[in-house]
Amino acid sequence: MDQAFDAVLGRYTQRMADERRIMAENPGQLGAIRDQLLLSVGEDAGRFLHALAVARGAKRILELGTSYGYSTLFFADAARQTGGRVVSMDVAADKQDYARRQLADAGLEGYVDFQAGDALELLDRSEGPFDFVLLDIWKDLYIPCFERFRTKLAPNAIIAADNMLEPAGARPDAERYRAEVRKHPEFQTMLLPIGQGIELSCLWQDGVR
Repeated sequence: MDQAFDAVLGRYTQRMADERRIMAENPGQLGAIRDQLLLSVGEDAGRFLHALAVARGAKRILELGTSYGYSTLFFADAARQTGGRVVSMDVAADKQDYARRQLADAGLEGYVDFQAGDALELLDRSEGPFDFVLLDIWKDLYIPCFERFRTKLAPNAIIAADNMLEPAGARPDAERYRAEVRKHPEFQTMLLPIGQGIELSCLWQDGVR
């Protein structure tokens, strides 16, 4: 991370503060403006995911849910350190355009391949292998996405699934996802109270415990 990274992160931080103020003043408008909000993993989770990706030496990072590029910024910097690349998927091309501009200002645009479209269709066409996966899209898609990328993981791959604890409305889907991962003995998985709750799952190299 460098000064350019910090400058862009500072802009994101200010935007999140502005959004919190707006929502505190007008809590009833969440539904109307939800698609305009960052809804990011937050700095604690971002730095944690960055450290994990670097420690893993992740060369191929899959981000499911670009949104406005907050977590993409952390992953792009991790890819710069590992000599890897990020594949970032989102259904909203306009949000990815915003993310591109932020990464360009941070000097990190060359480390990310943006793919716009339906995540399930994009995953069906993706070859892998992936060393690190972030799940941060609509929660009812977590299990279908997991089913598609599970066989495309590299040995010792890491999966981080966000929003396991918050918001409360996402918990039913989060619980279903956590139960699904635990059906597969090749994964060691645990719930971490970081950010809005992260289910961290690690693939055993030989596929068995």
